Amino acid sequence: MANVIDGKKIADDIRRQIREQALKLKEEKGIIPGLAVVLAGDDPASRIYVGRKEKACAEAGFLSKEYKLPAQTDEAEILNLIRKLNRDEEVHGILVQLPLPKQIHAETVIDAIDPRKDVDGFHPCNVGRLFSGEPYHKACTPSGIIELLDRSGIAIEGREAVIVGRSNIVGKPLALMLLSRNATVTVCHTRTKDLPRVTARADLLVAAAGRPEMIRGEMVKKGAVVVDVGVNRLENGKLVGDVAFQEAVEKASYITPVPGGVGPMTIAMLLKNTLNAAMKEAGVGH
Repeated sequence: MANVIDGKKIADDIRRQIREQALKLKEEKGIIPGLAVVLAGDDPASRIYVGRKEKACAEAGFLSKEYKLPAQTDEAEILNLIRKLNRDEEVHGILVQLPLPKQIHAETVIDAIDPRKDVDGFHPCNVGRLFSGEPYHKACTPSGIIELLDRSGIAIEGREAVIVGRSNIVGKPLALMLLSRNATVTVCHTRTKDLPRVTARADLLVAAAGRPEMIRGEMVKKGAVVVDVGVNRLENGKLVGDVAFQEAVEKASYITPVPGGVGPMTIAMLLKNTLNAAMKEAGVGH
């Protein structure tokens, strides 16, 4: 039976440490980490996420600026706002909540953010710098996964890692982060032949494909570490991951649950990126 990794507890520990560092930064340098969140349109899920981020900022002692724009906002207007936030010295991190209304090109908007304030880690500059191992900011969910493993005492070096899913948000950046930590990495996708054979050799298996319970027990190597990034709502309203938890828990050595595994780490890492940006500006960055 696997050890179930408590992502909520680990995220709470990180957020507590961030609050302490933010208070110290305010006392010593007079700087309060500032996060600006831009929300265009009225997507219900986006509103919930933005509310959580605002609450997290308040708890961490951050300055939070919210910009809620109507769904009919044009691209020029949102780009003007981004340029203004790039110049705003109170703002250390800029987050544009996706998806954007269809008349606005997400790539154009993300490109307009100052890479040093791109706390989502999506700017092409940060994505490119990830190859050299020196981005200003790393994407929040993959860096949250690395943090989960480290804080659970799980070795990465020398492990065979298999990632199911090649998205720009999770799969691809995570592959680079694991490579930089000396794992041997395989990235699988819809064209991968004999997926169960590939996943069954993984010491570290990450499921990030967005398909409910697609990783079955027989696809998991005995003693593997299983990280489930998926969040899927079934017709009966139940929330499940990309891993069939009850099957995989019997074979894995460690496993993350859904909910309460990777999910809470994403906002924690967003706060960490914002704090790091503020510390760098104060000349105490690491």
